[in-house]
Amino acid sequence: MDHLIVVPVVLPLAASATMLLLKERRRKAKAAISIATVVALLLVSLLLLERVVSQGFAGEPGARAYLLGNWPAPFGIVLVVDWLSALMLVLTSVLGLTSLAYSLARWDRAGPRFHALFLLQLMGLNGAFLTGDLFNLFVFFEVLLAASYGLLLHGSGVVRVKAGLHYVSINVATSLLFLIGAALIYGVTGTLNMADLATRIPSVAGDELALLQSGIAVLGVAFLVKAGMWPLGFWLPGTYAAAVPPVAALFAVLSKVGIYAILRVYLLLFGGDLGWTGNFGEEWLLYGGIATIAFGTVGVLAVRSLSRLAGYSVVISSGTLLAAIGAGEGEVLGGVLFYLVSSTLALSAFYLLLELVERQEVEASLTAVVEPVFDDEYTGLPSAEAQEENEVGVVIPATIALLGGGLMFCSLLLAGMPPLSGFIAKFAIIQGLLGLDTVVTPAIWLLIALLIASGLATLIATSRAGIDLLWTPSAKPLPMLRLAEAVPVGLLLLVCLGLMVFAGPAMRYMERTGASLQDRASYVRAVFSAQRVGEAAP
Repeated sequence: MDHLIVVPVVLPLAASATMLLLKERRRKAKAAISIATVVALLLVSLLLLERVVSQGFAGEPGARAYLLGNWPAPFGIVLVVDWLSALMLVLTSVLGLTSLAYSLARWDRAGPRFHALFLLQLMGLNGAFLTGDLFNLFVFFEVLLAASYGLLLHGSGVVRVKAGLHYVSINVATSLLFLIGAALIYGVTGTLNMADLATRIPSVAGDELALLQSGIAVLGVAFLVKAGMWPLGFWLPGTYAAAVPPVAALFAVLSKVGIYAILRVYLLLFGGDLGWTGNFGEEWLLYGGIATIAFGTVGVLAVRSLSRLAGYSVVISSGTLLAAIGAGEGEVLGGVLFYLVSSTLALSAFYLLLELVERQEVEASLTAVVEPVFDDEYTGLPSAEAQEENEVGVVIPATIALLGGGLMFCSLLLAGMPPLSGFIAKFAIIQGLLGLDTVVTPAIWLLIALLIASGLATLIATSRAGIDLLWTPSAKPLPMLRLAEAVPVGLLLLVCLGLMVFAGPAMRYMERTGASLQDRASYVRAVFSAQRVGEAAP
């Protein structure tokens, strides 16, 4: 069981390397390996989550460290699984499984080496969530970014190439900032292990303090670019819109890697009452997050296509998380984490669904074999005269009903309408903001107003798009709805529904995770007390 921590990194790496040995003609074998690997990753992540929870209920520290190479911390590479990393592993595995299943309908055949790149993307994500030092966080960032470059270009086309060039150039510059920031921090402290940094940073003073603060600021800019904060996230809506649907659905968690890095690094090293580091940079997160929400709100109202609307919804999600983190710790963190999970699942489902909604052409070879979902389904549209005479009581095709229902559910989730999980998350954030120990400032009231306004704007924009694409009579053929495409969307929406039904246990887990993020001593103790193989227990 102790070696399970390294499986989410090693397993997709081995499977991806194996698929590189297979020729492109063997697509079924590659698909089978990918599905088996992602299912195994989901099972392992659930086992790790269960272990963290069971240890927490038993009164033991939830964090566990794994010493790669059997070198003791802080000299060797350390992987750490705790309440937050276990949650992110499960979330990534769920999105990976649904996105991969959706791609098997046709998108995995749009270009070469899709499955190898997809598994490398999962490896980079899992490694970023598990690593315990800044340098290996950079390494796993580069792995997931390198895979995302290939996935973004999957399917080729001028639009994807143009978006890919922008995406690559921005992330290469961001990686350079990451390296500069990490080098400055290492030059001052002599370590990049996050547990070791948590003990050394508060004692830095004198001439080295300005150098350390500069390194932290540069590192923070790199994280905020990846998180999509305005104006650093200008690239995000267009880039995500250019990707093929299953890739965009997986990219929904890509921006959350920046949020995770901020949660992990900011709260562990610079949050709370730790001398000069206490509340370091929180105003930048608060006001930058507010500006990001405002930018995303204007964006969803301005665009007409669902793909760009989804991109600006990702911007709103990132701005909400950044602003709430910057507003303060405590009870806010539980709502932040609940919103992170709910919004990521809803956005992933939205990206999968929008391609089905916008699809207007049906392959002739498939039209003849498609059976109606319901007995009263029809496959044609009546003439304009017949519509005027029989406007009342017209039967809605089952395909349109299912797509419209899914789009409506996603819209309500993203808008935060009751009683769905999006509403519960926003309500928890607002309750936490109003319950802060400090006086509620005008910035907090502005944030609360923007949370409500952004939800209203999302509801208006998605309703407008749904009317244009689904409910307006058209002579174009109805969009196809394959089982392999409908099931992943339904699974994601079902998980969101489960978050609503089991909101109590889910929120208790999020609150416990928020408390663990503020318990720096337990994290440091778990890393430094990790036993080497062959070493006797104390």
